[in-house]
Amino acid sequence: VNTPPPVGNGGKTDNYVWTQTLDEVNLVVNLPRGTAAKQLNVDIKNKKLKIAFKDNSKVFVDGELYNRIIVDDCYWTLEDGCELNLNLQKENKMEWWKCVCKGDPEINTQKVQPENSKLGDLDGETRQTVEKMMYDQRQKAMGKPTSDEQQKQDMLNKFMQA
Repeated sequence: VNTPPPVGNGGKTDNYVWTQTLDEVNLVVNLPRGTAAKQLNVDIKNKKLKIAFKDNSKVFVDGELYNRIIVDDCYWTLEDGCELNLNLQKENKMEWWKCVCKGDPEINTQKVQPENSKLGDLDGETRQTVEKMMYDQRQKAMGKPTSDEQQKQDMLNKFMQA
C-alpha cells in the first residue's frame, strides 16, 4: 500500500498529536479552553510520561515511553490556555520512534522522511552522496534505473552508436 509518510514523522491519538526528528519528540495536547498551568500535572520521567489534571478528572497521557529520554532537557509550555506543547529529548538520537507511549497507535517508520534542511549542514562530498542515495531510492521506488545503471546504459548506447 502506497501510503504517504506520516505528517511531521509522527502521528495522533485521541488526546494528542506528535511529531519527531531524530533528536526529539514533540507533543501537542489539546486542553479545555481556559486551562491554567497550575491545574496540570506534567510528570516526565526517562521512561514514563503522565499529563493530567491535578485532580485526575482527566488524564491526557499516561504510559511507558517508546524509548528513554533525557529528562533534564525536556520542557513544556501552555499556549493560549488550551494547548500544551511538550518537547522530549531522545536519549538515542539515531532512532525513529513508532509511537510516543507503548500501546499507542504505531506509525510505519519505514515511511519517515529525514529533515531535508539537514542536507545543507553536510559538506559537499557527503551531501552529493546522500542526494545520490535519495535519488537512487526514488528511482528504484518508481521502477526506474538508478544513476549508476543509467550511466552504464548511456555508455552502452554511445558504444553501440560508434
